[in-house]
Amino acid sequence: MPIDIHAHYVPPQLLATIAATGAECGVKLLSPTDGKPPALGFDYGFKVRPFFPALVEPVAQRRASLDRQGLDRQLVATWPDIYGYGLTRDACAVWHRMLNDTLAEWCDANADRFSFVASVPLVDANDAAAELDRVVKLGAVAVMVSANIEGVNIGEKPLDPFWAKAEALGLPVILHPVLVDAAPRAAKFALTQIAQYTFDTTLGVGSMLFSGVLDRFPALSLVLSHGGGTFPYLLGRFDVMHARMDKVAQGDVANLAPSSYAKRIGYDTIVHAPKALRFLADTVGIEQVALGTDESFPPADGDSVASVKAAGFSAGDIELITEINPRRLFPRLP
Repeated sequence: MPIDIHAHYVPPQLLATIAATGAECGVKLLSPTDGKPPALGFDYGFKVRPFFPALVEPVAQRRASLDRQGLDRQLVATWPDIYGYGLTRDACAVWHRMLNDTLAEWCDANADRFSFVASVPLVDANDAAAELDRVVKLGAVAVMVSANIEGVNIGEKPLDPFWAKAEALGLPVILHPVLVDAAPRAAKFALTQIAQYTFDTTLGVGSMLFSGVLDRFPALSLVLSHGGGTFPYLLGRFDVMHARMDKVAQGDVANLAPSSYAKRIGYDTIVHAPKALRFLADTVGIEQVALGTDESFPPADGDSVASVKAAGFSAGDIELITEINPRRLFPRLP
């Protein structure tokens, strides 16, 4: 049965907990006056957009969506926009425990269809590693991290204790874009969704490769959102600049050309074009591609199984992408 490896949800338990105790870690629930879903405010000045309706929909509605799409199981993470990496170290650790406890509780109550993807307080690598130990006991099948942390590419942050812990636990790391700073050129025409997020994923994975993360942690399981952003389609350019840049000045310590790492990484299918999906599978290997929807957001693939079929894959390859690869990439799935 098809498994969706990339989706998002904010459970009612989280909203109730924020209302009750969120202010203690610098997070406030901002109630709307127009009947729309609430928003969050962080005490360092950041205010997130109101929750998308599908992000906080009743569980019956989300189950009906899975039934409509022919999906057996969905991996759900929280919304990366609310990671709150501008919080103080202690507050951020408390906040991510709150995020994880409430989402894990919701997934446990709906364990027949949903699996829990954790988040971690990446403002401190040791805190993030400690949270990984904790969330595995809560049933996490993966952890989602942002491609940048308050505007700094993730590969440029000193996170080796976190990477080491994820590698040791065999817990896949899903790299996901996030936008917390102003991006004026992407403010109109939906260019944030079209280009800014895929751009962020590309910068994130590039920073990880060139800074040597995958060399230092060769068994780390990394999965890229949205078909890898533009990374698979820029591999030639990555390789050329790896060969030609001033490696010392640029901090490029990668042992191999970027294209050599591409087949070690997993990718979801959220590219919205049959030819692009075929290109992805041909480039990185079909064994590295797994079904995804990005459910809850405007660019979500509302019929992901049909999208895979439209790419003209064989029945065996469709089974690989929709069922076998998700279970291999996420071995903690039930």
